[in-house]
This record gives sequence, C-alpha cells and structure tokens, in this order.
Amino acid sequence: MVCGSWPQGNWGDTTVSYFAAAVVRDKDGWTADEIDLAGVADVDEVAERLRDVNPDADVSLLFVESDDAYLVILRLDEGEDLRVFGSDSAFAEESRLGALLIGDVDAPALEIGAASQAGEDEGIAPDADIDPVGDADILADLGISAQRLLSLVARDGMLPSDVTAEVCRVLGADEQVEELREA
Repeated sequence: MVCGSWPQGNWGDTTVSYFAAAVVRDKDGWTADEIDLAGVADVDEVAERLRDVNPDADVSLLFVESDDAYLVILRLDEGEDLRVFGSDSAFAEESRLGALLIGDVDAPALEIGAASQAGEDEGIAPDADIDPVGDADILADLGISAQRLLSLVARDGMLPSDVTAEVCRVLGADEQVEELREA
C-alpha cells in the first residue's frame, strides 16, 4: 500500500500515517498515481503536486486518507480553481497535515441532517460526531451529489478508504486506485 507519514510537530510526538492517491481524467480516461506529501508547506503546494501528475488533465482529484479516520478530497479542473472537501474539521485540530489541508476551509452549505432528509442512504445511521467542511458539491458533476458524499462520510463504521473506493467505483477508477493500495 502506498502511504506516508507526517510528523505531528506541535500536535505531539507521534506521526500521522496517510494514503494520498491522485485520480486524474484526460482524453484517455482515468488514471491513478501516488503523491508524496512530505515537505509540503501549504495546500497550494499540494495542489501543485496534484497538477504535476498530469498537467493536461481535465479533472484532477486527490484523496488523502489519514489514520483510518479522516478523508480530504482536493479537486482541480484543467489545473485551476482548487476545491477542497474534508470529512471532519477535527482533522485540522488534531494534526499538522489536517491543518495544512483543511485548516482554512469553511463548513459546507449542506448539513449531514439535510443529506439524510434528502432520501439518500435511507436507513444509514449518521455519525453525529463528525463535522464535514468545504465544498460538498465537489463531485456532483461526476455522479456523487453533495447529499451522497455527506451520507458516505457520515455513515457509522465507514472508513475513509471505503468512501474513496465508493467514489472511485462511481467514477470508474476503482481498479486504478486498488492497484495503488496493493503496490
């Protein structure tokens, strides 16, 4: 599995493990590649590393899973206009990597309760302890509505890797990401 570790800095003496997969679409379809986040100074540098995976990509997504607890999705369209979604604002408070990725991101316009009322994933008990942040519509034009994304991250027992797998399944990039995990 492709993964890295991130020093906690002021957040403690331990490191945070993470998996970072870039999933990009160009005229030939979806491809996936790992991204090493070691040494990045800010979210703009993370975006630059995502952009470098395929500068000609129509859509570039970065899935960052941390410690089986947090998921951040970054998106660039044609290398521009960075959009960010985080599964839980606590990630920014608990780690330096989280602070770097979502520390300056605002809460989403749609709450988890609204996602449940929208009828998606009925019968799924939401995890009331999470507080998603950022652009919940980040994947809407790719087949994952804001309500669906919020339902996935709020589903009790759903790991970040499960959410990534489901999103990539909808995109048609699940095999590429699975190959990265197995490498």
